Amino acid sequence: MFKKILIANRGEIAVRIIAACKELGIKSAAVYSEIDFNSMHAALSDEAYFIGPPAASQSYLNIDKIISLAKKIGADAIHPGYGFLSENPVFISEVEKSGITFIGPSAKSVEMMGNKTAARTLMNKHNVPIVPGTTQTIKTIDEVKEEAGKIGYPVMLKAAAGGGGKGMRLVNNPDDLQSAFDRAKNEALKAFGNPDIYLEKFIENPKHIEVQIIGDKFGNYAHIFERECSIQRRHQKVVEESPSVFVDENLRKEITQAAVKAAKACGYYNAGTVEFLMDKNKNFYFLEMNTRLQVEHPVTELVSGIDLVKEQIKIAAGEKLSFSNKDLTLNGHAIECRIYAEDIHNNFAPSTGKIEYHSVPSGPGIRIDRGIETNSVVPVYYDPLLAKVITWGKTRYEAINRMKRALAQYQILGVTTNTELFTYILNSNDFLNGTFDINFLENVLLSEINGLSSTEISKQTEEAAVILSALLKQVEMEKLKTGVGYNGKNKWVEQKYE
Repeated sequence: MFKKILIANRGEIAVRIIAACKELGIKSAAVYSEIDFNSMHAALSDEAYFIGPPAASQSYLNIDKIISLAKKIGADAIHPGYGFLSENPVFISEVEKSGITFIGPSAKSVEMMGNKTAARTLMNKHNVPIVPGTTQTIKTIDEVKEEAGKIGYPVMLKAAAGGGGKGMRLVNNPDDLQSAFDRAKNEALKAFGNPDIYLEKFIENPKHIEVQIIGDKFGNYAHIFERECSIQRRHQKVVEESPSVFVDENLRKEITQAAVKAAKACGYYNAGTVEFLMDKNKNFYFLEMNTRLQVEHPVTELVSGIDLVKEQIKIAAGEKLSFSNKDLTLNGHAIECRIYAEDIHNNFAPSTGKIEYHSVPSGPGIRIDRGIETNSVVPVYYDPLLAKVITWGKTRYEAINRMKRALAQYQILGVTTNTELFTYILNSNDFLNGTFDINFLENVLLSEINGLSSTEISKQTEEAAVILSALLKQVEMEKLKTGVGYNGKNKWVEQKYE
């Protein structure tokens, strides 16, 4: 087993990995940028090291600095978390060359699944269903017109090297094809440095269902059920749950088997996620594979009893998968709400500043994965995800009610968050009935929210006033402390200026 793991990330996922390291008796080494000087992940780690200026390109994305630091401090493994360098095959290759273990898949697997057209070709070859469309990139508008004519409108243009909704354009008729093609290529070039585009049939009002898979280096594979991820805004997930209310036992068997096929096709090991689109007739199609740990992994952990991060570390250390599918039982229901620093009434504009007060809910079936505490700073440089509220119940109904209770108790002052949004989602008939699709949040619910009064905001303001005296007392107490949040150790001040 590893002696020390460097965590090449920040925020709540870094805190999550630190917790797994502690349980395994492994030293954790955090990195922090200048703006993350007072960060929670740096405070909780066994060691913390200054990595560079606030800009991610000069700190958390600096491959040379991270690998050089790992060597210097004697780390024998690097965990990338998600985002940043987690799906960068160049980084993985450089880590492997340095003699340090990368906690994740091989660079080859990441590269194979990172190119969307290559991944579609591979899936088609191994009988994993794909959305009708091209398996090669399209270079000219004439090719686009020809293929769109074969597939039939509406069609979707997508960036071959893309993800996160960038380089995507919906085309409903031939007249819009040229402008959509030009825009998609330009956006793909800017976002990924690669202008290649491919074409897919547009699946109308689909569900977004994903399957958690895991494999070891000995050829053992397992799936850990499915997650429902259709509550999205601009192709980014907001609420996730497991299992999906839309998936029955027969369908679960089919889609999880397809996911394992996909993993085997690219020689995958460690944790990964295979994502599918599912139409109203429950036909499912391969969308992409995320070759890393997912933000929403806690819902899978709660319904399976598997600690995915600990399993990742053990597999990277050369151990065999500690379970098989015959050992797993789907237990209850779990829901996750992502807490972002953003203003839902101002076009989801990011909110930055200092967390003046932070109080998390507790009680049966509630889990909080967070990267903030009172006095934490929310900078402009990174993703605005602050925390995740996850609830578990014996039934979906119980999990939803626990989530409502948890969100009502959750208090963050100093920045604006999207917690109000979940009140609308959790009380929506479409959500309660499971009839929502990936267009639900943007096309239905947000238009309703924008037309509502500020009753909910007023309610939150009243609740904030109730805790104001407690807040002031808390702030004053924090001012009296030396090295707030550092357990009395200003360890990274010394390391920063060595």
